[in-house]
Amino acid sequence: MKTVLIIGGGVTGLAALYELNKWKKECQSNVRLVLAEAAAKLGGKIRTVKEGGFVMETGADSMVTRKAHGMDFIKELGLEGKLVYNAAGRSFIYSDGELKLIPADSVFGIPASIESLAKSTLVSAEGKVEALKDFFTKNENFTKNDSIGKFLECFLGEELVQKQIAPVLSGVYSGNLSDLTIASTLPQVFDYKEKYGSIIKGFEENKKTWQSSGEKKFLSLNGGLDALIHAYEKTLDQTEILKNMKADKVEKASGRYRVFFSNGEIIEADQIVLSIPHNAAETLFTEDSVKMEFAPLKNSSLISVYLGFDIPDSRLPADGTGFIASNTDDLSCNACTWTSRKWKHTSESGNLLVRLFYKSSNPKFTALKEIEREKLIETALKDIKKSLGITAKPLVSEVTDWTENMPNYLISHPKTVAALESRLAEDYPGIWLAGSSYYGVGIPDCIENGAATGKKIIEKL
Repeated sequence: MKTVLIIGGGVTGLAALYELNKWKKECQSNVRLVLAEAAAKLGGKIRTVKEGGFVMETGADSMVTRKAHGMDFIKELGLEGKLVYNAAGRSFIYSDGELKLIPADSVFGIPASIESLAKSTLVSAEGKVEALKDFFTKNENFTKNDSIGKFLECFLGEELVQKQIAPVLSGVYSGNLSDLTIASTLPQVFDYKEKYGSIIKGFEENKKTWQSSGEKKFLSLNGGLDALIHAYEKTLDQTEILKNMKADKVEKASGRYRVFFSNGEIIEADQIVLSIPHNAAETLFTEDSVKMEFAPLKNSSLISVYLGFDIPDSRLPADGTGFIASNTDDLSCNACTWTSRKWKHTSESGNLLVRLFYKSSNPKFTALKEIEREKLIETALKDIKKSLGITAKPLVSEVTDWTENMPNYLISHPKTVAALESRLAEDYPGIWLAGSSYYGVGIPDCIENGAATGKKIIEKL
């Protein structure tokens, strides 16, 4: 009997198992389907905590509506009745000791009109003049595989990028813009420059693509995103799901593979999906030739702190949903989402719930990652006092540490993944990479990748 083993019970692994489970039932196959998860719960970076009338997503908190609605999983898993959408609101950048609005007519901080550039309070007059070179400077040297930071600075100027664009884009893609490629972040900036001769004009001409969806750009699930994980788990009736099962080693065994687990168990499999972070996958192999291909992949770090208060979120600035901290300011956090304002379902009473993000790109992170939980909460409260003037004690708090656990797509990422895939296909045929370490970090991206991996295995079977 053939055995397919999926290592990792995050949403990618579950999506792969879901496809295999459907196929097994349709074909009445006797293939053995096994999922092994190191933790006591499935979900990976999707984890919902409910306390004190608040709903806190300690990992991912939403999905891009356009992407999710273009896929089948919401309907297939019966989640249509649970969908909730973000409330409309404007974002700020904390700069020079105060909250300053990101211009409304902008995309990821990039002006979508000359008027938007002119009205920005984040950039000096000199910086605005420098940004106008975007309209008369041609692109003669850049490709999509080049740094998005250098590309934007070349045409929009260093000040606009550093003060208005980088805080937003770096926050979205969890990395320094100089280390991220155009292709892996925002390839449209390149396309617009080529087609219209100007990045700003390109966004102005395509404004509806970015801004027409209003308050429904993102969706979540009423009661928490873990409903997605529970929905997957309920459908997997032709599978074995093993929790508290950490894989330690993979070795070849007479045309199959033998996987050793930390609890002493051994599973033999014909096909294996590694839907775990790359640094965990690397440890399963003993050959230096394989480890060498994993080595260029890098992770960044993130600590998030939720604070829930017994005060109404109307205390927040009107029409706002959060702020990003400029790298030059005196806050320790990189960003703060006003969760109860952005997601009404997260606060039953309408009380204030905020989430602060501390990233390894911040010079202060090295010290922060070493301090204990209570000190992290104190740091978060100081940031809230400085930025929002709130001095109340929190009713609830939740700290999540994702140190060295956030994928970071460097310029070399596509080549690294291609080389790793090639090495595994040659030395370990039937072992598949899947998940955010390699193919995209959003929940829909992970589901799409998991489903595609499942279908590849079905073809082999």
